Amino acid sequence: MTESTSAPARSQNTSYVVTKNGAEQFVQILQRRPDGQVYVHYDGFDKRLDEWIPGGSLRPANESMRKRKRDTPSPTPTEPETQPDPLMTEEEFDIKHHKQITAQRNFDKVNFGQWRIKTWYFSPYPLTDSELEDSTGLPGGSASTSKIPGVNRATVRSHGRTSDLLAGGLTRSHLSGEKSILWVCDRCFKYMAEGAAWEMHVKQCDRRHPPGRKVYQRGAHIIWEVDGAKDKLYCQNLSLFGKLFIDVKTLFFDCDNFLFYILTDADSQRDHVLGFFSKEKISYDDYNLACIIVLPPYQRKGYGMLMIEFSYEVSRRAGKIGTPERPLSDLGLRSYLTYWVATLIRFFRRLLSVLPPDRPTVTSSGRLPDLTGVLPPPSEDANSRKKRAKGWDGETPDSNSTFTSPNGLDDTIATMRTVLTTSNPDGSATSHVVVRCTLAEIASATNLRIEDAAFALKECGLLGSTLEGVLGITREMVEAVAKERNVKRMCLDPAHVMLT
Repeated sequence: MTESTSAPARSQNTSYVVTKNGAEQFVQILQRRPDGQVYVHYDGFDKRLDEWIPGGSLRPANESMRKRKRDTPSPTPTEPETQPDPLMTEEEFDIKHHKQITAQRNFDKVNFGQWRIKTWYFSPYPLTDSELEDSTGLPGGSASTSKIPGVNRATVRSHGRTSDLLAGGLTRSHLSGEKSILWVCDRCFKYMAEGAAWEMHVKQCDRRHPPGRKVYQRGAHIIWEVDGAKDKLYCQNLSLFGKLFIDVKTLFFDCDNFLFYILTDADSQRDHVLGFFSKEKISYDDYNLACIIVLPPYQRKGYGMLMIEFSYEVSRRAGKIGTPERPLSDLGLRSYLTYWVATLIRFFRRLLSVLPPDRPTVTSSGRLPDLTGVLPPPSEDANSRKKRAKGWDGETPDSNSTFTSPNGLDDTIATMRTVLTTSNPDGSATSHVVVRCTLAEIASATNLRIEDAAFALKECGLLGSTLEGVLGITREMVEAVAKERNVKRMCLDPAHVMLT
């Protein structure tokens, strides 16, 4: 028996309360099913947390909440409730209906290799032939019933316009059980609606790594650069899969103008995809990243920060100061704020240090030490070398190294600061670093946009202390922010970048 679904209930204004994780949460009902299940959105939370719950678990909001709602000012009734829409192009029509179409996930889970992952958002996967036949077989249904009203196309499966693909996936939001699972090959990202077809495909798929060329390799971790114009099908499937976990970006099937950077982890058999980001080949706003996603099984392991650092390294080598494309999601803003703050903290540590971070002491014979440059670390005899714990990337980094500076940073530091050395009564001397610079100079030295640097300084509290209009930052303040924000060493090693 085919399950039918009523129209979305977005027009109702009634608020409900549901108990979740021991706390009461206010929800809005987006859709109902005949079996009593309701699809709800939790007020104040991202819609990736939207879900189907039993209708019996809902309770109407109490009278005090209703009274507060009545006390809120209502819109002025000067305009009529309905107005004729102005003449719009097809693209404007797509944008208008985008939020309504993507309000509900069309797949509950995705089977990706050994993982079965709960999806976050809607992704416009087109209908398969069998699903198209099922939709036309519904009582009173046809292939055109799931399309956007007012847009005429020949078939539901047409790839000509984004709206057809968005509408084409709407039918799946009504499915349950096994039919709510999407099956995706973790090698080539080909998608299937049935598990049997997926099992047959994975036995025959011989792709061992993404297409394109290597642009970064450190240990088992590799970043591949894939041209959307050369590998269209792979990049289209990759974009569709990523859209399951990205909400704020609108997906288009024209990938010719984009480069995709895919992070993989290699084993003895092949490379496993951990995440990816994309960027426009030509961006007049100097955006260095369009969208980024780390697959849920691999999140909170530093892979997102590695890709963000790599995107800025690409911009730096191109002689540009990049920034991510707006708008940023809540998770994206959090990740970028972490990167901006960490970059500034590492810069201030180097800027406000008399000695390099990896040289706690300097020994000289016959003359005073030269503190103007970075002294090379002492040579280490192979016989006396001690074993060190492996880093997250499978290598053995120097445990004393706390800052990795890009090329030319030391020259920039030398021009921005003055080292004052005063003698002590016991014959020793004390050195202090005095720096006078502008926000623009700080942003240029760290390869950040001025507005991004200012936002990060404000968020971490370093933009609040001023004296006579001059911003004052001490090493103690820097270390306090580093401890509070848990600033770590860079994930990226520029020496392993393979860009030419």
